Amino acid sequence: MRAKARHILVDSAEVAESLKADIEGGADFGDVAREHSSCPSGREGGDLGEFGRGQMVPEFDEVVFSAEVGKTHGPVQTQFGYHLIEITSRTE
Repeated sequence: MRAKARHILVDSAEVAESLKADIEGGADFGDVAREHSSCPSGREGGDLGEFGRGQMVPEFDEVVFSAEVGKTHGPVQTQFGYHLIEITSRTE
């Protein structure tokens, strides 16, 4: 199984919730990632490219390989902070 996703990494659940509300209100995920994500992928609009199961930390992996494609999920807490995750595609 492979997936493509993008994410936004921040240091608190509150910030993640606020950004999620902005995205659900119409803000562009990529623009929000470029402005707020502390991950280097933020420069690319949060794009993580394509990856297989087990390549990301377990909490992240679980969401990417089970949640609905095309929606913003989170905040998901990992050792790195709080993520908002958008699954852009997934194949069996």
